Amino acid sequence: MNRWQLLRILLLATTFGGVLLVLLKTILYPPIADSLHNRTSSFVFPAAVPLAGWQSLESKPLNHQTAKSSNFVPGRQYRYIQKGLTLDIEMRYLVDPNADVNTFIKSYTPISSSAKQVLSVLRRREGIGFYSLFVHQQRAYLSACINFRGGSTVTDRQFWQNRNTRDVFSSRFVSWFLGQSPLRNPGCLWAHLSVPLKNYSHEEAYQTLENAWVPWYKWWHPRFPNP
Repeated sequence: MNRWQLLRILLLATTFGGVLLVLLKTILYPPIADSLHNRTSSFVFPAAVPLAGWQSLESKPLNHQTAKSSNFVPGRQYRYIQKGLTLDIEMRYLVDPNADVNTFIKSYTPISSSAKQVLSVLRRREGIGFYSLFVHQQRAYLSACINFRGGSTVTDRQFWQNRNTRDVFSSRFVSWFLGQSPLRNPGCLWAHLSVPLKNYSHEEAYQTLENAWVPWYKWWHPRFPNP
């Protein structure tokens, strides 16, 4: 093999390797399609959502923008009552490459980014997924990201692990191959539940939130927007 043949082989190998790397990057880290953003802005939350054991009081749209974020994010606040205890639930639909609940809290709620209590407790429930619990200014919170496939998540790493394992190895691959949809669904239905502490301990408030979270998750998960 002469020098020119060797150079030609090296050039072909380099070109093939570059194409392969681009293909892998497209599969594992695809750009968020414009269609997903269009679906986000057009998604409408229902005015009423049943919650077992709780009486619905009211619901109202959330401001699409906050002082800390200029992104358009559809959302709705739901309020329930049980034995004199009020439960507030904020729901938002986000398409974000950084699907970290802690970041969402700091961007879309009045909770200060310096609040050390945020995400102080991370729990997982079989058949549901991960969720975070914390206390801030005499309110207890439960926060989690409902995924299109796989259980709920709290961290960005958990979210994209779901996408890389649940979405890639699913029927979405055929739709992606035909150019009909992105390979992974980067949407998140972010649920942010809270109750006042009043005379309750932190753990008692957490138990109340967890009991409400299970039926809430089970109602929303099969109704996840499908791009």
